[in-house]
Amino acid sequence: MLALIQRVTEAAVTVDGAVVGQIGPGLLALVGVEPGDGEAQLQKIAKRLLGYRIFEDDAGKMNRSLLDIGGELLLVSQFTLAADTQSGMRPSFSTAAPPAEAERQFDRLVAICREAHPKRVETGQFRAHMKVSLINDGPVTFLLRS
Repeated sequence: MLALIQRVTEAAVTVDGAVVGQIGPGLLALVGVEPGDGEAQLQKIAKRLLGYRIFEDDAGKMNRSLLDIGGELLLVSQFTLAADTQSGMRPSFSTAAPPAEAERQFDRLVAICREAHPKRVETGQFRAHMKVSLINDGPVTFLLRS
């Protein structure tokens, strides 16, 4: 499982012109599910999403987590993250989980994060053509793997 995380001051997802998920300060996580991802990978990535210390403390150091600051989380499924881009001029999606498996695992990740995080956890819409807008704070962007 992969998560491209961005520290944001705000982020939103729209589908067909309607906002389906929106947050204020926190993290936008684009999530790619790979074949064989299971509960262990879900728990690990959830723990990292909520606990990864990329928010500044009083000294200006990245030393606080999403949980520490009470930030919000926007999870967006993105199968293209799991693409094989090693060769050629076109990505291969054979390294991404099949849609039904990916949706099941993504929904489970959302449930884990909502259970562990008392603040707002929003999502995009699985299998929809989404427009994601964000203001990256920093910019701060990291790729996490479970």
